[in-house]
Amino acid sequence: MQLHDKSAGERSNLLRKARRIVVKLGTSTVTGSEGEFSRERVEPVVASLSALRKAGRQVVLVSSGAVGLGRGWLGLHRSRLDDLVTKQACAAVGQSLLMDAYKDLFSARDTKIAQVLLTEEDFTNWRRYSNLRQAMEKLLGFDVVPVVNENDTVSTAELESLAPGSRTPAFSDNDRLAALVMSGLEADALVLLTNVDGLLRQSEQASEKTDGNGHHIAGSAEVIPLVDRITPELKSLGSGPSATGRGGMRTKLEAAEIAMNCGGIAVIANGNDPRVLDRIFAGEALGTAFMPAQRMRGKRRWIAYAADVRGKVMVDAGAHRAITKGKASLLASGIVRVENHFAPMDVVSIVDSEGREFARGIANCASQEAEKFSGKKVLRGAKPAASAPVLVTRDNIVLLQTS
Repeated sequence: MQLHDKSAGERSNLLRKARRIVVKLGTSTVTGSEGEFSRERVEPVVASLSALRKAGRQVVLVSSGAVGLGRGWLGLHRSRLDDLVTKQACAAVGQSLLMDAYKDLFSARDTKIAQVLLTEEDFTNWRRYSNLRQAMEKLLGFDVVPVVNENDTVSTAELESLAPGSRTPAFSDNDRLAALVMSGLEADALVLLTNVDGLLRQSEQASEKTDGNGHHIAGSAEVIPLVDRITPELKSLGSGPSATGRGGMRTKLEAAEIAMNCGGIAVIANGNDPRVLDRIFAGEALGTAFMPAQRMRGKRRWIAYAADVRGKVMVDAGAHRAITKGKASLLASGIVRVENHFAPMDVVSIVDSEGREFARGIANCASQEAEKFSGKKVLRGAKPAASAPVLVTRDNIVLLQTS
């Protein structure tokens, strides 16, 4: 069997056997052009999710659309959404409309749902993250479908653009939120439904077909069916946000990468196909599938993806080598520079001398103490009390992919 055929078979097998599933619906699927709820597109998805549940699978729905629905109900033009507070108000109005619509659709199929509104702190704080996981597990145990969204009325992480150089947010869109929910629940599959057929690349046969303005004409792109590694070249295929949503293909690739490193499979597919979920979980080759990588376990996933990165430390070549090759802890003496203040138990970004992030970890001490020892080598034979402290112990360091 050829490698491609083997991978396609593995993809089909993983999706047919997936027992715990997270499905994300984007704004372009949930709402119409005027901000109305698109029953025509959403009802088939609800029917498929209900059927999957009745077939013995556990499903979680992550749904965008509250801001768009609120805008439509209030009769606001899309240009008014440039104002952050207006977006928050639209979210407050639209969230109830969204849940009313889902309640009607799921109830008609004898399926119970629960609203789960999350803020960034539900992920960045380890205790709250653990509590969230327990609550979600209980809902699934009650055979309930959790309907998840960010609480945009009080949490603005998804609505606002962060300034360059500011802290790294846990999530800034529902694609990443869906991936973090998948990670916390250790789900088997993540499906991101959007308004395109998958991750697209320029067709070699049609690469020269352009219109009079030099733009590639429709039909000149093809879907990449399988991905086993997220490369810089693949990331370059991602575009910015869509007209109605806040994500775009770039954020979907980031979400898919998280899913892969959680040991699950991710699929990006077109939500306009009314049978898309039925076909995907029957093993059909729809959209783009991202194959599982080695599973990153437990708290290490939280450090890598969910935790709020509060500070940054630049390390010298010796510390970089000891961490990446020798599996060592990070001593404060290996630090060249400390950026941004952080407290004990905060997650910090660890970067090399060129400023490239290669690891993250939980700090044992505050940034002020780390700065006292930065660049100071411990003399051989010195008493332990005089030694530079361990800023991050090895068990709390997660290496990141740097390709």
